[in-house]
Amino acid sequence: MSIATEAAAAGQYLTFQLAGEEYALEVLRVREILRYAEVTRVPTAPPSIRGVLNLRGSVVPVVDLAVKLNLPATPVTARTCIVIVEVAPEGERAVMGVIAESVSQVIDLLPSDVEPPPAFGPRARVEFLRGMARLGERFALLLDLDLLLATEHAAVESGEAAGEDGPSPEAESVAAAAEVGA
Repeated sequence: MSIATEAAAAGQYLTFQLAGEEYALEVLRVREILRYAEVTRVPTAPPSIRGVLNLRGSVVPVVDLAVKLNLPATPVTARTCIVIVEVAPEGERAVMGVIAESVSQVIDLLPSDVEPPPAFGPRARVEFLRGMARLGERFALLLDLDLLLATEHAAVESGEAAGEDGPSPEAESVAAAAEVGA
């Protein structure tokens, strides 16, 4: 990891659980944390989009990060939360909700606390990881939300999640690029 990337990965992060593992995202991206409430399913939405919710009059897509990361869907329990985040894939700002099994804590990371993601070879995609934060004997995976949620944002923008006739050519090219890397 370069010094610039290492410095970019330092800062405050919100840690949360998915499929029994610890993940983290930048606190500055978090708008609020909500108890899980039923979301409205949207026909033709990608499998990782659980649905939409009404957030003070705004329609907010809700993404199950576990499904996005090829893990089992997040079960809804008393501790399940929806973390409302701001993303900016391709420079365009958007508000989305991400489902977490539970939210843990806010941590401060120094550059020395962050390791680069390991190289697993060409079949394992890790470009959505900003790094791995040492938390004692274990790690928290630092997520790059812009890269991770780019295809969902494209699906929502194209109207795919709104039940229109299908994805735009731009959304199809983003989805195709994501599948090629899978």
